[in-house]
Amino acid sequence: MDLNLAVLIDGDNIPSTYIKEMMEEIAKYGNPTIKRIYGDWTKPDLTKWKKILLENAITPIQQYGYTRGKNATDSAMIIDAMDILYSEKVHGFCLVSSDSDFTRLATRLREAGMKVFGIGEKKTPNPFIVACDKFIYLEILKYEAEENEVESVDNVPVLKANVDKITVKEIKLISNTISDIADDDGWAFLGDVGSLLQKKQPNFDSRNYGFQKLTPLIKSIKSFEIEQREASKGRSKLIYVRNRKKNRSKSKK
Repeated sequence: MDLNLAVLIDGDNIPSTYIKEMMEEIAKYGNPTIKRIYGDWTKPDLTKWKKILLENAITPIQQYGYTRGKNATDSAMIIDAMDILYSEKVHGFCLVSSDSDFTRLATRLREAGMKVFGIGEKKTPNPFIVACDKFIYLEILKYEAEENEVESVDNVPVLKANVDKITVKEIKLISNTISDIADDDGWAFLGDVGSLLQKKQPNFDSRNYGFQKLTPLIKSIKSFEIEQREASKGRSKLIYVRNRKKNRSKSKK
């Protein structure tokens, strides 16, 4: 079933240049039936939004700043989110902001059984990131659009972008996740590995490290081995992964 999603955007906190890529990303996860953006539209610096909002059918919500230095936009967005939750018209929310003030909102929505996608810049504080089911960095979406062509390294497609380097920390996270769901021979279905990685670390995304999918990311790391298996009823091949022997022997100690 396609999820009906409420997309709520903190207009004071998100650059307008990301909107097109962001809406394309959201479409992968569900149908954005409610699309609202919050801000004080009397401010001159928000006028650049007008054309973008029309092109993407996003409804601007006016919120004046009551007190200097205080962000009234956050409160308006939170109140609307709760109204939408109780209307029971959606199955999930996309909270678009880099502001940690929405951490409690994300937690509350998930407590109510909602799927919560967070979208923001890499400066987003970790508490908001981990409060979401999945968190996507806007910079990665922009890189994908600008660097649509990919280059190949050892026959592995890699995004030509200024992305993060995979570290020992991420490799250990993947290794432990494989071990958590592996069979007696150490093999784990890659789809299950990806799902568990997302639960453990909501901002885990192969695109953060320059790879469009999890499979080429795993292939690029020598600590893992991959096996393709025939699926039943003519479906595409299933991909399994396990820690290489050296790593598996260490984990048994």
